[in-house]
Formats: sequence, C-alpha cells, structure tokens
Amino acid sequence: MIYFSTNKSSIPVSIKKATLEGLAPDGGLYIPSEIPHFSPEEIALLEGATFNNIAFAIAKKFIGGEIPLDQLSDMIESCYPFQTPIVKLDSQTFIEELFCGPTLAFKDYGARFLARLTGYFAAEEEKLITVLVATSGDTGSAVAYGFQGIPNTRVVLLYPSGKVSRLQEQQLTTAGGNVYALEVQGDFDDCQRMVKQAFIDPGLKKWLTLTSANSINISRLIPQSFYYAWAALQLKELYGYNEPLFSVPSGNYGNLTAGVLAKRMGFPIGHFIAASNANDSVTRYLDDGRYDPRPTITTRSTAMDVGNPSNFARLNYFYGNSNVSMGKDITGIAVSDEETLAAIRLVYDRFGYIMDPHTAVAFRALERYRASISPQKKAGIVLSTAHPAKFLEVLQHALDKEIEIPARLLDVLEKKKKATTISSEYSELASFLNELNESP
Repeated sequence: MIYFSTNKSSIPVSIKKATLEGLAPDGGLYIPSEIPHFSPEEIALLEGATFNNIAFAIAKKFIGGEIPLDQLSDMIESCYPFQTPIVKLDSQTFIEELFCGPTLAFKDYGARFLARLTGYFAAEEEKLITVLVATSGDTGSAVAYGFQGIPNTRVVLLYPSGKVSRLQEQQLTTAGGNVYALEVQGDFDDCQRMVKQAFIDPGLKKWLTLTSANSINISRLIPQSFYYAWAALQLKELYGYNEPLFSVPSGNYGNLTAGVLAKRMGFPIGHFIAASNANDSVTRYLDDGRYDPRPTITTRSTAMDVGNPSNFARLNYFYGNSNVSMGKDITGIAVSDEETLAAIRLVYDRFGYIMDPHTAVAFRALERYRASISPQKKAGIVLSTAHPAKFLEVLQHALDKEIEIPARLLDVLEKKKKATTISSEYSELASFLNELNESP
C-alpha cells in the first residue's frame, strides 16, 4: 500500500517512508491511498478473536509486504501484553478502559506500535532517527516509555509548562536514556507549531533525520483503530449489540480519526460523538461548516486543550471537505468544566465507578446525544483514555475523596524531574536540536 499527503503536493510513499518522515514534505499528513476493507465473511471470522489477533489482521493490511508477517505478529504480541477491558455500567452503556498499558493512558496503543515499527525501519536504513513530539500530557509519557531503549532512536518531547498534571509531567521528564524533555513557556498549540516548523526546516534536514510520534504520524494512528474493532466485536459477541455509538474524548482528533478508519474498514460501528471541551473548533465546524480555530483555552480536561487540532486535515479529507458528509458519521458536542465535574460525581454515585475528566467529558456528551435522538436507548461505548489517578487534583475536587494511586505512578513521583526550559520561539528548539546532534 502507498500513502500520500492530504496537501497532494508530495509524491506517494511506502509505509516505511511515511513512518520515518512523520509529516509529508509539503506539510500535509499521510493517508493511505485506499482504506483496506474487511468483507462480512472476514469480520465474522474475527468474532471471538483475541485483541492481538484483531490487531494483526488490521496491521497486515496496512503494512503490506514491508515487514515479514511473523515479525509483524511478534511486534503486536510485544506491544499489547495487557488487557483492554470493557466495563458495563448499565444495559446500554459501556466503558472501554484504554489505560491498562505501562503509562496508564490510551496513547500506549499507538506509541508502542510506532516505536517498534520505527526501530525496525531505522535498523534497515542504518540511521539514527530523532523522534520529535508535541504533547499535552499522555502522548509524551507513552512515547517516552514506548521508545525507551529502542535502538537507532532518540526522542525529544515538547510540553506546555504548567498545563499538564504533575503525574503526567513526572512520567515524561523522568524516562531518561534516549528521551529528552523540553518544557515550553507556552501552550500546546505552540508546541505543535514548533514541531511542524522543524519538519519543514531545510537546515535541519541536512543533518537530522526527523520523524514524529504524534498522531500526525500515520503509524501511530493505525494501531488506534485496533481498539475500536475490538470493542465493536466484543459488544456484538457478549451483548448482542450491533453498530454501537462511540463517544470519543477529542483534542487533536487522532483518536476519532482512527475510529473513522475502523468504521470504513467494515467493522460494525454506528455513529461517533466527538466530545470536546471549551476548545470546540471541530464542534463548531460540524454545526455551521466554518473551521475557525481559536487560541487554546485551559480546562479541567487538559489533554484535550487543543485550539487547532492537527488531525482535522485528515478528517476533512476523508469527508470531502464537507461538514454535512462528516455530520452523517460524527456529532460534535462541547462539554463545560461544570458538566465534567458533575459527570464524575454522577457516575460515581450511580455506579461506584471513578473516571478521569476526559472520560467524563465523553460520558456527558453521550448522555446529551442520547437525549437528542429517538429512540434514546442506543448502546454506547465511552472511550476511557486515562487512569483517574493521573488527574488527582480534578478527582479530589469533584468527589472529595482520596484516589488510590497505582504503585507504578507512586514510583515515578519519587524520581527527579529532568527537563530543559525553552521559550515558544522556534529558534530555541532549533538550537537545542543542533546541540543535541553535536553532543557525543
């Protein structure tokens, strides 16, 4: 399979080149030339399959013949030794817990797969790959842990100072080894802008091989489709529901885009709810067709604080630049901080279940969507993107309750933070990369 840019000005490339470049030379995002399709017979054969078997079935259609299938299978097994539970709240509402990986966040699914793919291709090319990442929290820690010790790679993380939780910051600044953290005096959009500028900087390209581990990299996006396929088939097998709703906490919209891939592949998915916070540029686009990104607003659901989401370019491409077409599959709902806190309390009081603020945004959006449709009873899956202990301040404010912290997070709190502070000027990032390249 070949991949081409959403800007249509770069030549098509292989999955290897798309992975190692991250961003296309024309500044666009790579997308597959065609989305592979699973026939109803193929879908039926996957019913009852393990998560890893479903992941392998999808991965081999995207990777083609570029990695031997036995090695691709081994990669999948090493990526996902953990479970992906689906918790039933009531007869119509389910939570897919995507926080059972090493960093307790859904970004582990994409980052671990991308790390192994990048390491494989870097070894083939005999190159040192520098992975440049903008993070609003969980991406950074997932990439740090995913790439830790992967030969032929080093990672540079940019995160907005004071705008990630303490636990998230500790995870992404204490990995060490081949991982470097930059604390940026700005917001996530500044971090994202600087990363994009680095990729089109001709001066850097002369001496540095850059790629990205953000969801702008197609090889981090593809594996996020695995858990949509898994959940849809699980709901059908265990509860008899076909084509459920998926309510997706949405910041940079890579998660939602992966869901669209899964639906277009033929997996039994009904409709998506793009659950945003006050950073609602896509929600407004779905309402009136005008894409008008605004400066980032800080909210309780910090990982979704993205004013100008990168993956909107892919979504818009898939739907022919039409908000009407997009709206047939996706409903955008913006949830306030007050609603988020109320949802955390409601779910705990009603079900005894504790959810992080991003999951709470998606739960509340599902409630509001159901209230707007007829019949209202429609099976829905809320994607739970992070362990609640990663957002202790918000949870304690909402519930006035001590939250148990998993041992692996307690351990990381004891480590010494190591980060380099830079401004939001691109020149400071370029200088850091230059010094890094010259160091032994």
